[in-house]
Amino acid sequence: MSQASPIYCSVKELMLMRFEAMALSMPSAKRALRQQSGSHRSPFRGRGMEFSEVRLYQAGDDVRSIDWRVTARRDKPHTKLFHEERERPVLIVCDQSVSQFFGSKTTFKSVRAAQSAALLAWMAIEKGDRVGGIVFSDKGHHEVKPARSRKSVMRLINVISEFNLALSVKGASEEAGTTFTLNDALMETQRIAKPGTLIFILSDFLDFDITTKKHIQILSKHNNVAAIRNYDSLEMELPPPGTYTVSNGSKTSTFQPNSRAARELYTKEVIEFNQQLKQTMTNLGIPYIEQNTTEPTRDIMQKLMKIVL
Repeated sequence: MSQASPIYCSVKELMLMRFEAMALSMPSAKRALRQQSGSHRSPFRGRGMEFSEVRLYQAGDDVRSIDWRVTARRDKPHTKLFHEERERPVLIVCDQSVSQFFGSKTTFKSVRAAQSAALLAWMAIEKGDRVGGIVFSDKGHHEVKPARSRKSVMRLINVISEFNLALSVKGASEEAGTTFTLNDALMETQRIAKPGTLIFILSDFLDFDITTKKHIQILSKHNNVAAIRNYDSLEMELPPPGTYTVSNGSKTSTFQPNSRAARELYTKEVIEFNQQLKQTMTNLGIPYIEQNTTEPTRDIMQKLMKIVL
């Protein structure tokens, strides 16, 4: 793959992620035969059941699965067998807000999120799953309904690229125009996600709050949810003491992180936030992985696939 831009991504670049996806493995939506509800929960939450066949009732079968019509007709108790549905929609929630338009090394967080979303989409379509997504920024969102075709992936890629190219430093200073958040995106996800959907949330989660937790908790009740947090090393720790020029796109000022107490306080708050976010995801049973802007997207996705499902 040719050297990509560290600030913006292109449709061509996201298309080429398809070749990297061929070397990775998306978790399969295995088809499990079930004759009764049993005491064990399916790993595929909320997935529907497809009728398979009828056979003679056996000791231990769930009486709720008895086919009374066949039982009456054949004068012997018969029970229904079911398959879990094989089809599994994949929904990718990709954050392209201004907080993602940042990076000190290798690439911007917004580019990493775009690359990860494209790679996940290609992986899913190679598995035969239906793929769609929600791409959002501070200005709004765009929905791509899940479909089992490369055209669906291309639609998603085009939307991601469009949102990514719309990011700018100037946009970061237009706070009055900030009307759409991660919480809004998760509400939209609840609206369109069918039970059994595999949902990937790609964001820096900087605006994570109690409402975000509630939305993810609701989504996880009937779907499989995984979270990928993008971050930059400079966000984790203040730069060495000195004088720095910073800007929000419209105003410029100097910044001097020379106070030891201030540096320690910043590091402490960052660590606490990271730990709280990770612990929240763990408590909700959400596979969670952090992605540094310096780490190759493919390596992160390989790690993620080992813990998803």
